[in-house]
Amino acid sequence: MSLTASIGLLTMFIVDFADLFYIAQLSDSALTAAMGFAGTIMFFGTAVHIGLMIAASALAARHIGQGEPERARGYLTNIMLLSTMLMVPLAILLFIFAPDILELAGADGAANQAATGYIRIVAPFMPFSVAAMVCSGFLRAHGAARRAMNVTLSMGITNAILDPIFIFGFGWGIDGAAVASSSAAVVSMIFAIWPVVKNYGGFDRLSLTSFRSDLRAIRAILIPAILTNIASPVGGFISLRFIADYSDDVIAGFAVVSRVIPVAFCLMFSLSGAVGPIIGQNFGAQQFDRIRTTIKQATIFALACTLIIWPVLYFLSGPISDAFHLEGEGRHIFWLFSAILAPLFFFNGMLFIGNAACNNMGHPAWSTLMNWLRNTLGIIPFLWLGREYYGLDGIVLAPAAGGIIFGIAGYMVAQYLVTLQERRTALTN
Repeated sequence: MSLTASIGLLTMFIVDFADLFYIAQLSDSALTAAMGFAGTIMFFGTAVHIGLMIAASALAARHIGQGEPERARGYLTNIMLLSTMLMVPLAILLFIFAPDILELAGADGAANQAATGYIRIVAPFMPFSVAAMVCSGFLRAHGAARRAMNVTLSMGITNAILDPIFIFGFGWGIDGAAVASSSAAVVSMIFAIWPVVKNYGGFDRLSLTSFRSDLRAIRAILIPAILTNIASPVGGFISLRFIADYSDDVIAGFAVVSRVIPVAFCLMFSLSGAVGPIIGQNFGAQQFDRIRTTIKQATIFALACTLIIWPVLYFLSGPISDAFHLEGEGRHIFWLFSAILAPLFFFNGMLFIGNAACNNMGHPAWSTLMNWLRNTLGIIPFLWLGREYYGLDGIVLAPAAGGIIFGIAGYMVAQYLVTLQERRTALTN
């Protein structure tokens, strides 16, 4: 599950990586910075996507584990309807207020203008990409890891083909990257819906009564899941605001780090989505020993990934900086990430595993709380102290302390939750 999820995620992350790489070849740090600003803002929409996918995956997996695939299809249908109801207004708001939001983040001048153009092209296609992610979560709940992988794979291949054509061939620059991403969203939606219809009975008929009856269960997972995932872009927004007063070279360095992290640690990012359905099915079947085994093995897996990726990033920090035309302090930022921050990403993996356990064992609010604490108390005081005492280096390195604290806390919460649910089940039986 994790390997196939990582292949799909890696494809999607490489597309973002390639977008920034192609834009960097235009040798304009303002455009590279614009991609960083736009990516941070658009991730708020992605957080809603992920929350809806988690709701579809968790509810479907639970009922599949209980031998009720028809109920799983009903939840999928109603979550798809809810997705449209949420994403259309959000897309409109992002389209209208993009310049103001970017200004609040610290983007001005050419960077603001370029990022606004990117957001206004991509935002209208958010309903297509959310449909793809929801259906992908449903496929994972069935254990159809390869079919779910094909959804993101189709997105990545489409984007990879269209990016150079639109950016360089048509000379559209950053707008070309946006058009390519929008086209890929439509293609991925087709690849997501087709196997659902062909292999798993498709969708139920829309029913207002069914929608209302399912809304409570959906909301119980969806709202905490969205709040959980919005915490990350909030943390990114806060960090971006701390560096916005620095030069475009610095912001470009942060933008490159933000694109390299998901590519380098794609296996880690896939853990939550991969172990979530496994935990959900075993929770539905009351197999708590298997849940403990899943959490333990996922943690070992995260550690192994970190120990492999760290030296690779360290030795490639120079070539990667050259490839993205990073200069001065921007180049220094990327070296700090490669040398010092990369090995500490293991603790983020522990938090991802804790989130998956909470979301799939009936306590999504715990996941929400951990993520908000991680991206507020785990960032703001460390950013402030780092800036006051060590300047730019402190802004880059200090928030890692919060990651260590909340990573350990996430693992401990996951273990406690399994014990708690096991006791409750024993008392009920």
